[in-house]
Amino acid sequence: MIRPVAVAVVGPTATGKTALGVELALALGGEVINADAMQLYRGMDIGTAKATADERRGVAHHLLDVLDVTEAASVAAYQRDARAEVERLLAAGRVPVLVGGSGLYVQAVLDDLRFPGTDPAVRAELELEAERLGTRVLYDRLAEVDPAAAATILPTNVRRIVRALEVIAITGEPFSANLPTPGEPRYGTVLVGVDREVAELDARVDLRVEHMFEAGLVAEVRALEKLGLREGKTAPRALGYQQVLAAFDEDSTDFAGAAAATAQATRRFVRKQRSWFRRDKRIHWFDGAAEGLTDHVLSWLAP
Repeated sequence: MIRPVAVAVVGPTATGKTALGVELALALGGEVINADAMQLYRGMDIGTAKATADERRGVAHHLLDVLDVTEAASVAAYQRDARAEVERLLAAGRVPVLVGGSGLYVQAVLDDLRFPGTDPAVRAELELEAERLGTRVLYDRLAEVDPAAAATILPTNVRRIVRALEVIAITGEPFSANLPTPGEPRYGTVLVGVDREVAELDARVDLRVEHMFEAGLVAEVRALEKLGLREGKTAPRALGYQQVLAAFDEDSTDFAGAAAATAQATRRFVRKQRSWFRRDKRIHWFDGAAEGLTDHVLSWLAP
């Protein structure tokens, strides 16, 4: 078998990326590098569907459990750390297998994604505007001055909207100018996409959320709350965690509503992930439900 230099396994949540990534690492003599923003956090295990020790099957995993829940996840920091891991593995003769559904994080590793500086005063003013006028007002402003950037950001994602407007104010350029047009991926990485039929994936999301709550997600959130989860800028917005925290705020002991809200939000997120990744024509797509998926991918990688 001719081994690829590096592989990225991408696609929506609950398609089977984690298992495929492990299988490919075993077959290719590789190690997994996490590309899920929320799996960077220590203790956020159940709600992020982080691979257990058994599921990792002895394959080394990197960039898991590297942040406290009070720390903000940074794409720029991830780019630095993930590229360092890739280059270390390549130097050791191992195949890096990047696995995850955080599209911007994957792009930060493989493409020439730039990260302009920050201006605390500008950011503070924009955050105040968002609080006073509402996130939608700022989103509409972004859509007017940089529609290409607005198209990649959810209208409810105040952090990214503020960041885009901050960069425009600082640089005088559109925020979208910092988003590269995908070209030849860094390290000669081969991109493998995993997806499933919409109805099937929706059902898998619902089942996954049900299992998360049965496995102790509420207790996990309570434990992380004591470690400062609410004070974090990124971690408390994770799907499942924000819904459970909202239930805590209502003094609810019935978390069925939180589970339903989590499943609904996750289905919406899946559609956004699919839209993001489908724009990248370098990705070769596979059906996550196909029998012998790993063999199909390996045959395509090394025909």
